[in-house]
Amino acid sequence: MSLLLAMFSFSLVMSISPGPVNMVILSSGASYGVRKTFPFVSGASIGFTLLLLFIGLGFHKIIALYPDFLKYLSIAGSMLIIYMGYLIASSSSELNIEKQNLPTFTQGFLLQWLNPKAWLASVASVSLFSTPDSHQVFLTFSLIYFVVCYLSLFSWSVLGNKATLLLNSEFRLMIFNRFMGSLLIATACFLLYSQFT
Repeated sequence: MSLLLAMFSFSLVMSISPGPVNMVILSSGASYGVRKTFPFVSGASIGFTLLLLFIGLGFHKIIALYPDFLKYLSIAGSMLIIYMGYLIASSSSELNIEKQNLPTFTQGFLLQWLNPKAWLASVASVSLFSTPDSHQVFLTFSLIYFVVCYLSLFSWSVLGNKATLLLNSEFRLMIFNRFMGSLLIATACFLLYSQFT
């Protein structure tokens, strides 16, 4: 029982804590609503779970042999995060947007595979919840993580949607989008900076 609680706690902290994916979801929830953000939430949740399984079922051995892989991944991921930050910051401030810069399932999926936070969380998860003789514990953890991740990311879209009560004018929405996009770009720049210092 304590192992399941540890799995749940770790999953919750890693999923609900602010990061690039959560910022995109928050901004999308505020701009487009929960329903239109749901494909991105689904892509991010499924993408992360598949990444976790990929690393846990063998790729962690390759990472141990080639530690620079994570450095190059951070650079590629930072570029994608900067691009998504630009899309958010430059998105229209109209309140009745139908499609412009709407985050997609594919973007959510790919963002997790290029997100340094997701890779680090996966590597940490494998080291904490894997046993050399069986995959049972790790697969149980992966299932728990999937459910917790989905609910956590969904809650960010609900939070963004509720923020529309404060963002009920085009000017406020424009300021919010510019702030969130700039914050996402700053996060990516920090990730790039940390790779070279």
